[in-house]
Amino acid sequence: MLDEVKNLQNNAVSELVTLVDSKNEITFKAPTGSGKTHMMADFMDRILSVKSDVVFIVSSLSKAELAKQNYDAFVQYIEDGKFSNLNPYLITSDNATEGSLFIPTDYNVYVLPRDLYKDKSKLKDDATLLKFLNEIKGLGAVSRAGKDIYVIKDECHIATTNLDELQKTFFSKVINFSATPKLSRGQYPDVEIKESDAVAAHLIKKVEYNDTGTLEDALKKFVTIKKAYLEKSVNVNPCMIIQISNKDKADEEVAKIKTLFNQEGFSSLKWMLILDKNGGTTKGSDTNDIIGAKKQPLNKWKEIAKRDQSTIDIIIFKMVITEGWDIRRACMLYQIRDSKSKQLDEQVIGRVRRNPRLLDFEKLDKEAQDLISTAYVWGVKEQSKESTQLTILFGNEIDNEIQKEVKIQTTRLKAFETAKTIDIDKMKNLMPIDNLTPPSIFNLYHSLQKTTNEVREHYESYVDSYDKFFVFTNNIDAIKKEINKTCCDYDTYMEVTTDESGKVCEASFPYKSSYSPTKENRNIDDWVWKRDVDDDEFCFDSDSEKEWAKKLLDLQKKGFIKTVSINNEDILLVGKNFLENSEIKYEYYNAGRHFSYPDFVMKDHNDRIHIFEVKSVNVSGGLNIDNEEYKKKVMILKDLYIAVSKNTPHYYYLPIKKDNMWTIWRMKDGACENLSFDDFVKSLK
Repeated sequence: MLDEVKNLQNNAVSELVTLVDSKNEITFKAPTGSGKTHMMADFMDRILSVKSDVVFIVSSLSKAELAKQNYDAFVQYIEDGKFSNLNPYLITSDNATEGSLFIPTDYNVYVLPRDLYKDKSKLKDDATLLKFLNEIKGLGAVSRAGKDIYVIKDECHIATTNLDELQKTFFSKVINFSATPKLSRGQYPDVEIKESDAVAAHLIKKVEYNDTGTLEDALKKFVTIKKAYLEKSVNVNPCMIIQISNKDKADEEVAKIKTLFNQEGFSSLKWMLILDKNGGTTKGSDTNDIIGAKKQPLNKWKEIAKRDQSTIDIIIFKMVITEGWDIRRACMLYQIRDSKSKQLDEQVIGRVRRNPRLLDFEKLDKEAQDLISTAYVWGVKEQSKESTQLTILFGNEIDNEIQKEVKIQTTRLKAFETAKTIDIDKMKNLMPIDNLTPPSIFNLYHSLQKTTNEVREHYESYVDSYDKFFVFTNNIDAIKKEINKTCCDYDTYMEVTTDESGKVCEASFPYKSSYSPTKENRNIDDWVWKRDVDDDEFCFDSDSEKEWAKKLLDLQKKGFIKTVSINNEDILLVGKNFLENSEIKYEYYNAGRHFSYPDFVMKDHNDRIHIFEVKSVNVSGGLNIDNEEYKKKVMILKDLYIAVSKNTPHYYYLPIKKDNMWTIWRMKDGACENLSFDDFVKSLK
C-alpha cells in the first residue's frame, strides 16, 4: 500500500483513539472508498489492546449483506495477521434455536444489521438483545464484572432509532462513521479525512463531471477508456454504472438503453441489469453475457460483476446502490434518475472512486496511474460542498495563459532495487531473540505488516527460514532506520520527472482545484485563481500561510511579480498550490515514500520561478508544535529542497515563522542560505 495512504489512515485512527477518553460521541468522516472498514478495525484493535473490558457493537445498515461484508472483512484481516485483538461475531436471524435468537457473550466485536433489531423482530420482541446487553454490562440476576459497550454506527447518516433507545442505559461510547454524516442530527465531524487529501494520496479517484452529455456520449467515452486500460495493461477491466429510475420510468429507460447497446461501436459491450431487493439480486435482472453470467444463478451476479477482471462492462441498477457493494473497477457513472438528494448523489458517486490498484499503485507508470486515478460522472452536476470550495484558473481551459507562463520541473525518486538497498547480514548490533521470553510470532508478523514497502520487500527476499524470520522481524526498527538512511541518498535516487520517452515533464497549476474552508481567509481578486461563485474569499491552512500570501501579493507594489492580461484584467502570476489535481509536488523518503506539495508558486518580473513551503513554530490551535519532532520534519523538507534545487532551475524557500519574525531558507543550485524578508525582496530586483 502507498505510504501516503497508510499515513493518512493511521493518523485518522490515532485521532479517533485520542478522543475516546474525552468524548462520549465521536463522528468520523471519510470519503467512500477511503478504507473505512479497515480503519474501523484498526480503531477497535487499538482500543482492545489496552482495554480488555470493552465490547464493540458495529451497527451496519438494514441490509444483512453489508453486515456480513463487514464481518467477513474483520475475519480476513485477522487471517492476514492484522488486528489480532479482534474476536468478531455476526448476529443473524440464522442464530435462532427453537424460535429464539441466541447471542454468545465470549466475543468482543458484534456485527449487528440495523433492522434485525426493530419492532416485531425476534431480537427485540423476545428481549434477546436486552438480555445480552445486561449480561455484558454485569446487570441482572447473575453477578459478574461488567464491561463497557462501545457502539460503532456504520453509515451513521441512516437513522438507528431503535438502537438509540438503548444508548443512555447501555452504551458508554458512540462512534459514528460515514462519508456523509447527518449534520441535522448533530453529527459534526470530530475527525475527517478530507477528500482533497484522499485524492492527493491516490486513495480515491478524482472526478471529472459532465452534466450535459448524452448516454451515447458517455458510452463513447467509456469505450475509449476501456481501450486505454487494455493498452496500459493495468490488469483491471473498467466498468461503467448506469443508474436508472426506481419507479414508472424504469422499464422505458431500460428499453432505450438496450436499443443503444445494439448500435455499432457498443454491441460488443457486456452489460448486466441488476434489480436489487433486500440485499439480493432478484428476478427480472438481465444480461447479454450468455456464455458467462447468464448460466449462473442470480445470487452470484453481484460477485461476478465486482471482480477486477470481470467481463461485464456495464452495470445497470434500479435501486440505489449507495452502501455495501464494493466494485473497485467501476470508473464511470451515468445517472439517468434524479435522486434530488445531494447526500445520495455523494454516496453513489463513491461507488466509482475506489482505487483498484491501491496496493501496488507505485509500480504503475505515470500514464497508467493517471488513468486509474480518474472517475467520470455524467448527469450529476458538480456542486460546491460544505467541505469543499472550488477554484478555477483565470483564462481558457484549453491553451491557458497562466499554465503557459508557469512551467515547473518536479522531481521523483527512482525505484529502489528490491532487497539490494542494504545488506542485512552485514548490519551491526542486530538484536538476538531472547530464548527465555521470546516475542509472539503473531506480534512480530503484525509489526511487519505495519511497516513500509521497502522493509517488506527486503523481508520477502531475505527470509527463507525460521531463523531468518526471527532475525528480521526482531530487528524491524533497525532495518527500517538503515533503509531510511540509504533511501535518503538523493544524489543516487532523485531524478527529474520525465515521461515514457524521457522528455522532462513540466507541471503547472491545474485548471480546476479546490480547498476546504478554514477560519484563515482573505479576499484576493488579482492572483491566478478565481472562485466558481461570485466571491473572492480564499482560505489557508494556517495563519502563517495567510500572512505569507499577503507578503507575496504586496510585492506587486514594487513591480516584482510578473502579470498577464486576461480579459483586460492584469493577473499576478502567484497562487496557492491547492492540493486537488496538483502535479506541483516533490517526492521524498522518510520511512516510506511521500510527496511534498509546496504552498505557493510565484513568477517574478525577470521570469524566474519561486516556490515556497511555509512553516511555523508558533503555538497553533492550542497545540504547541515547537518540538523536536516538528523540527525534524522541517529539516527533512530542507534537505529535500536542497537536493531538488540541484536538479531543477527554480528557487526554493522554507519561510519559517517564529513569534512575529520570519526566517527564510533559500535553496538554489544545491546551495542553502539564510535570508531576512528584506534580503529576499532585494534579491528580486
